[in-house]
Amino acid sequence: MISPASRLQSLPPYLFADLDRKKAELESRGVDVISFTIGDPDLPTPEPIVAAARQALGRADNHRYPAYAGSGEFRRAAAAWMKRRYGVDLDPDRQLVALIGSKEGIAHLPFALLEPGQVALCPEPGYPVYANATLLAGGRPLFLPLRPENDFLPDLDAVDPGTARQARLLWLNYPNNPTGAVAGLDFFARAVDFCRRHDILLCSDAAYSEMTLSGEPAPGVLQVPGAEDTAIEFHSLSKTFNMTGWRVGFAAGNAGAVAALLGFKTNVDSGVFGALQEAAEAAWRAWPEIVEPTLAEYRRRARLLAEGLRRLGLEVQPPRATFYLWPEVPGGDDVAFTERLLEQTGVLVTPGSGFGPSGRGFVRLCLTQPLERIDQALGRLAGFSPDG
Repeated sequence: MISPASRLQSLPPYLFADLDRKKAELESRGVDVISFTIGDPDLPTPEPIVAAARQALGRADNHRYPAYAGSGEFRRAAAAWMKRRYGVDLDPDRQLVALIGSKEGIAHLPFALLEPGQVALCPEPGYPVYANATLLAGGRPLFLPLRPENDFLPDLDAVDPGTARQARLLWLNYPNNPTGAVAGLDFFARAVDFCRRHDILLCSDAAYSEMTLSGEPAPGVLQVPGAEDTAIEFHSLSKTFNMTGWRVGFAAGNAGAVAALLGFKTNVDSGVFGALQEAAEAAWRAWPEIVEPTLAEYRRRARLLAEGLRRLGLEVQPPRATFYLWPEVPGGDDVAFTERLLEQTGVLVTPGSGFGPSGRGFVRLCLTQPLERIDQALGRLAGFSPDG
């Protein structure tokens, strides 16, 4: 018998893998499942990006091992985009590293920085990788609840001083998955001050930075004066440019954290394929105009789905950012609600408690279905009975 290592056995089941199994089981019975679970854009990658990659594929210099940190052109282009987008100045040689998707960097950073037993402060509900990577690296995740009464922002003043002294990392994710909340620059300033006082690295996952449905750009943590002394920010092209399958992103900010991440990276993987780096450069050159059609479509979907859910009696806050809705469910049992919904209608959503205890009583719906399928799902929901 081959059994997994204890470090792997300590992890909870990965939420989306379990949902995939449930979906496959129903489909094997002939059910047409409409899934609002995984945040994988259904819209195609814009043609200028595809064209740049197609041209780069034919160049022989892209057929060899890429530099671990990313090409100089890629890092300079990413730094230039950060300057245009946030007004921040970064040294592309010291403060920026290319990633095979931002998940790679998020998962590897605890290995690069945590000693066994050290603490990472993780938001909940939140992206499971923050806590799971901490566990795999031998660290201890401690959770900061995100509650609606605090606009889904962690209460940093409530962190016990003893806990803060043990902490090495603080994970933030705004715009937020799964709640859709947006943090203001004033909150980021408080978070930077908290981390500076307690010698903690602030790790900002900005994968949804451009997915603002309200039309107002979301701030970034590196806009706070002096933030680069204590913060690293992770950026992804996946959601912004419909490039989830391409696997390209970058981390930027504190030079020591970037160097540590690169040091770990050189021992476990390789650099981003050169053609993908050139595609990313083309995406940044075309930003922001290239993003607006995608955002316009998500706004239409959000309006249709939110209005339909409200007619069914669910409480849905107007979506501000990301492509997620986060409604409360009647009765407060999100798991039972999800199972009844799937069995009665063939519509699959994500139970909020899968993102952490504070997600109990909510479900997450992704806006990654076309308008026709959303309308079809709402038609099925018209006959749904939450109580069985």
